Amino acid sequence: MNNTTPLNIIFMGTPDFAVPALKALNQSPHVIQAVVTVPDKQQGRGRRERPSAVKSVALECNLPILQPENLSDPGFMKDLKAYEPDLIVVVAFRILPEAVFTLPRYGSFNLHASLLPKYRGAAPIHWALLNGDTETGLTTFFLKRRVDTGNIIKQSKTPILPEDNLHTLYAKLCNLGADLVLETTNLIANGEVVAGEQDETLASPAPKVTAETRLIHFDQDATQCHNRVRAFAPKPGAYAYRNGILLKILSSRVVTGQGTPGSVIHVSEDSFTVACRNGALEILSVQPESKKVMDVASYLRGYPIEIGATIG
Repeated sequence: MNNTTPLNIIFMGTPDFAVPALKALNQSPHVIQAVVTVPDKQQGRGRRERPSAVKSVALECNLPILQPENLSDPGFMKDLKAYEPDLIVVVAFRILPEAVFTLPRYGSFNLHASLLPKYRGAAPIHWALLNGDTETGLTTFFLKRRVDTGNIIKQSKTPILPEDNLHTLYAKLCNLGADLVLETTNLIANGEVVAGEQDETLASPAPKVTAETRLIHFDQDATQCHNRVRAFAPKPGAYAYRNGILLKILSSRVVTGQGTPGSVIHVSEDSFTVACRNGALEILSVQPESKKVMDVASYLRGYPIEIGATIG
């Protein structure tokens, strides 16, 4: 960067996933002209307005903040044009209108939490865990009209460990993302980008997760059930039902065992085991409906369970 003219950047993002990238750019020679994030949302019993994670950091860094309700609003477009940005950097934000992402001199790039074209869509981290992948990564790409289809600038790979769940993998990618965003910005500033088209034959979807996606089906293999637990732990949590009451299952392991899928085949002081189509799932921590997260030892003291009981 010593011989490179710093770029003027508009940064767009919302959740904590975008925070390390924002901080990395702010600590670099590049200039963040403004931060664009969502409007504050009312949360909690008092319905107090809470800023996004990105806005909180932007305030700490004394960066100008824009919070448009509508990204096509003429007033917002006027504000963006007034900055005359060299580049827009997007990390976990909304879909941008073409008039926005084509505005900067060098265009706009997005950080996506998969190795595109694999897992295009809103939930790439969840789907990598759901499918039992052993590797994932991050991609930066120039924005195009079709979501997640733009030319790839740079990628970074990382293993998915057997003990990884949504929380640990999210944190791992979050930190890697900061480095990749800064490296990509430097490549653009230095005129060293050689962007490549995505191979459409390798594309796969990662649609937004729903309540049905989180439901554990014990008539699947034990490994599939375990991966569903990993994909949503600790929040929002994969779940099943016991006696018609929702029970989130937050940690588990695959064990040997057989029985009718969904039936409890073993109970110990600190776990219980549910039969699957192939193998069984040992349940280690849970969250009963409207209750706190607890280990199974605590759960069994309040909710005793017998061999032969049905979870499903």
